[in-house]
Amino acid sequence: MSRTYLKKAVKTSTSDSESVRDTVQSILDEIEAGGEAAARSYAEKFDRYTGNIKVTREEIEAAAASLPQKLKDDIRFAHDNVRKFAEAQKKTLTDIEVEIVPGLTAGQKTIPIEAAGCYVPGGRYSHVASAIMTVTTAKVAGCKHITVCSPPRPDVGVHPAILYTADICGADTILAMGGVQGVASMAFGLFDVPPSGILVGPGNQFVAEAKRILFGRVGIDMFAGPTDSLILADKDADPEIVAADLVGQAEHGYNSPVWLVTDDRALAEAVMALVPKHIATLPEVNRDNAEAAWRDFAEVILCDSREEMAATSDDYAPEHLTVQAADTDWWLGRLGCYGSLFLGEETTVAFGDKASGTNHVLPTSGAARYTGGLSVHKFMKIVTWQRATREGSKSIAEATARISRLEGMEGHARTADIRLRKYFPGENFDLSGTGQDI
Repeated sequence: MSRTYLKKAVKTSTSDSESVRDTVQSILDEIEAGGEAAARSYAEKFDRYTGNIKVTREEIEAAAASLPQKLKDDIRFAHDNVRKFAEAQKKTLTDIEVEIVPGLTAGQKTIPIEAAGCYVPGGRYSHVASAIMTVTTAKVAGCKHITVCSPPRPDVGVHPAILYTADICGADTILAMGGVQGVASMAFGLFDVPPSGILVGPGNQFVAEAKRILFGRVGIDMFAGPTDSLILADKDADPEIVAADLVGQAEHGYNSPVWLVTDDRALAEAVMALVPKHIATLPEVNRDNAEAAWRDFAEVILCDSREEMAATSDDYAPEHLTVQAADTDWWLGRLGCYGSLFLGEETTVAFGDKASGTNHVLPTSGAARYTGGLSVHKFMKIVTWQRATREGSKSIAEATARISRLEGMEGHARTADIRLRKYFPGENFDLSGTGQDI
């Protein structure tokens, strides 16, 4: 495959995982042993917050009253869109039953997870959209209790817009608690909330590591790394829009990779010239993040054909994938590894991040090779059941006995034998697989 790197990343989006892991494990251990007092202590240490942890109805109502009506309308608009998409997703999971052999019926049943914990970042940016994406989806799935944790600000508490959003989307409890202590509080069931069966939502490397360590005791949405985005663009793409979209994702953080893959050198060069100009106009924090991400992690790749572009994209398996190229139906059919796909100039990653309806909690760091993003399905257990008549169990029992003995699992085999003797007295069966009756 012919790939020419017009810009090559000088770093990879990794961190000092060993030191992070040790720190997070220590905090989790202390909170599990010390309970609410330990969690409060870490909230005071890391968030410099000494207010009440469990947000009251009065505080939620005051937060709602403090917000402009237009913002509340926008939040409700986005919530409605995410809810509609989640409801449509839920309809794709149905209870089924099928007769496997005459007399034996098996089925599938979908059961929501009882309690969900949703982490909503509120540090550098107040991620209202993360509350919409996680809480709404858990609510549609049918979770009976949804807890939200979000970092409080000193002497202020959780951002009013996050409180308003979490409430209208269906949160049952909101905790003013961030970081590892917030994740631990949801997982361990502190502050009078039920222990969460699943933990979801984006966060920094400490939040991500806490979820990773707790996975197994609880479910999680996915192992998350820095957000990443890839754009596939051909000669007809608008370089200004391509550059703006790259910068829009690079502002997430200093280690957020963005990639441009194209078969047109002129477009690539135009975009590379425009990106620094777009970055320079951002507010300071956003500008610093985008500058570092573009300098250290961004790549611009020139390919010979659209097939090579598609293959390159699948190799990267980006979290967000944008196609600004002709014949979007071809790309939709060809591409196979991405978290969420944005087809055509008329849509963009920010639409999915904020308001269009698809979920923005997505696989990063190449995980799109094997998983999709957060959906109603993540909050539901798909379980199976079966029942049989005595006649229906006959052939199953015979096969089970023989397979079990082949494996050396005599106890398994005898659970089949005993049923055959009871249900079909006087009949002889070859249950050894050797041609001899047992």
